[in-house]
Amino acid sequence: MNVLPRALFSLTVLSLLASCTGPRLLNFPYDPSGRGLNSQFSDQNPAIAGRYIVFVSDRRNSQSIYLYDTVNRGIVELPGLNASDLLAETPTLSDDGRYIAFTGTRNGATDIYLYDRTTRQLRNLTTNLNGQVRNPSLSANGNAIAFESSATGQWDVLIYNRFGQPINGWPTPASP
Repeated sequence: MNVLPRALFSLTVLSLLASCTGPRLLNFPYDPSGRGLNSQFSDQNPAIAGRYIVFVSDRRNSQSIYLYDTVNRGIVELPGLNASDLLAETPTLSDDGRYIAFTGTRNGATDIYLYDRTTRQLRNLTTNLNGQVRNPSLSANGNAIAFESSATGQWDVLIYNRFGQPINGWPTPASP
């Protein structure tokens, strides 16, 4: 498996996301142990905010979320986030890196989860929503989470606060 071209592609894509002045190649070294940003493992769905890059990887033999600090050049520990029974996808984060939202599947049910790095708490925001959910996006301060839901029989965008409540003024599907 040739890892170098994929790593260079990932870095170029990430630099496009982070730069307003145009593409540039970031110099994050390859780390075969998986402690760095570039490794031999399958890394998916990168998102960048400020100094942080969040992504999904199979580094611990399960699909988990990782946070990379571009200033300290290392993986940030996320105690209480990743669980062996939770399949994580499509992570996003607030500008300061405090909040991470993602789609998670547990026991066949897919929900939107929010992790708070300060309190180390993981919250299921859509446990009572009857329908499928996908593609979460966080506001800059982490106070609002937008995501797609099929609760009305079509794909709608819903806006919730970080406590799992629909924000007033935004449409919410009828409860069953």
